[in-house]
Amino acid sequence: MPDLLDWRTALHPHQVAIEVHGVAVLTFAEWSAGAARVAAALSRRGMRRGDRVGLHFGAHDWTRFAVAYCGVLRAGGVAVPLSDRLAAGQLGYALHHCAATAVLSGDDGGAPPVPPGLPVWACADLLTAAADGSAGDGSDIEGTDEQVSAARPGDLAQILYTSGTTGRPKGVAASHANLTVGAPQHPRRLALAHSQRFLHAFAIGTNAGQTMLLNALTAKAGALTLPRFTPLRFARLIEAAGTGTVFVVPSIAVELLDSGALGGRDTSGVQLIGSTAAPLAPAVAARLAETFPQATIVNYYTSTEAAPAQTTMIYDPARPHAVGRPVGGQLMVADPDGKPLPAGTTGEVWLRAPVPRAYYRDEAANRDTFHNGWVRMGDIGRVDADGYLYLTDRHQDVVKTGAFKVSTLEIEAALHEHPLVAEAAVVGVPHPVLGSAVAAAVVPRPAAGPADLTLPVLRGFLADRLADYQLPARLLLLDRLPRNEGGKVLKRQLIDLFDN
Repeated sequence: MPDLLDWRTALHPHQVAIEVHGVAVLTFAEWSAGAARVAAALSRRGMRRGDRVGLHFGAHDWTRFAVAYCGVLRAGGVAVPLSDRLAAGQLGYALHHCAATAVLSGDDGGAPPVPPGLPVWACADLLTAAADGSAGDGSDIEGTDEQVSAARPGDLAQILYTSGTTGRPKGVAASHANLTVGAPQHPRRLALAHSQRFLHAFAIGTNAGQTMLLNALTAKAGALTLPRFTPLRFARLIEAAGTGTVFVVPSIAVELLDSGALGGRDTSGVQLIGSTAAPLAPAVAARLAETFPQATIVNYYTSTEAAPAQTTMIYDPARPHAVGRPVGGQLMVADPDGKPLPAGTTGEVWLRAPVPRAYYRDEAANRDTFHNGWVRMGDIGRVDADGYLYLTDRHQDVVKTGAFKVSTLEIEAALHEHPLVAEAAVVGVPHPVLGSAVAAAVVPRPAAGPADLTLPVLRGFLADRLADYQLPARLLLLDRLPRNEGGKVLKRQLIDLFDN
């Protein structure tokens, strides 16, 4: 990773790599010099090769996060990105699990709530100390401008904690080789060449956020993000000159479309909209295509464990439910024993990256998820004769009601077709006879009245779209769906809401 930064710096030293709108900009030359200073300061403070360093930063501090991240890697350490929105218990668990030796913080107003005895250093203090010629602890720094990377391709580079939708999050370990596989080696091969900048609002500490950081290193376009997402601010940046690519998660797409913030705006400059982190309902994809007529709408399917392997799907009304074909790896649908199944047969979905990842300090989970480079995705699906993947559901989300197995994704897609449904999530709730009953949580659009989205109304709307056993037996109207920072719905919390 440090070598990749050096390469981009040599090519485009004065180009803006990352901009936090209205807050800060970072050129490649500044990124490289700052990373070298952080690396030198960390080495002076005793950091050794392989030491894990927590990175506790908020969305307003993407530029310092980028500097700190590459500084840790240049010094031979392992970066552990962590959002500043984590609760103290969540933060403490991650730092304890990875046995972090220190935390770098972007919060100049006070130290984050880390376990007692763990040193916390503000990135700004390290940079200032390095500029003054000291490590900030009274010692001197030498050679900060010529800091040589201590990293090797096979070395561990980062540990990224999964979103934790099903219990305790797991640390996913990635090597430098994994993060840089497929990285461009020629200036003409830089990605997103149609854009001057790409826009996103992803959180630090998520796989989507890390993808944006890597894009900043490998794309011709610079990264542009917000200190805080609002539909109006995001819409203004979409319309701004040079914004040719926009990355979203489905919840952001829905909020943006329903807010009215795009009304009357010129969206013709946007040529690519990429959606990731959660399934993009066909109805939402169709709305994006209508709102951005010049843009290609692409859905990316991957996971923190499988990256960079993924499937990509250019929105096609003829295949509205497909999630694409493999890119950057291999795809397989297999039986419970891991044996490949023929096209059209439903089974477990697996992806395989050229350089695999693994869970950190969790051999039991590794045995269950990783096999000979393949990653069990936890999803059920099928591949058609043309190689397109179709998801049935998350393995743990399939609702077994009576004699039937019901796909929650299929019901959610049908609910999104209702003109007054903004968002929808489906779960199974306990039933004394059937075992489980289908339950739908729905976020109405602002125009919906009290009588517009009752259970009988929705069941009537869905009657021509779904089988009778797929129709929701219970309905819950919410102002918003509970989601983690990656944009995934927390279905366990939804089940608890139905219980209440």
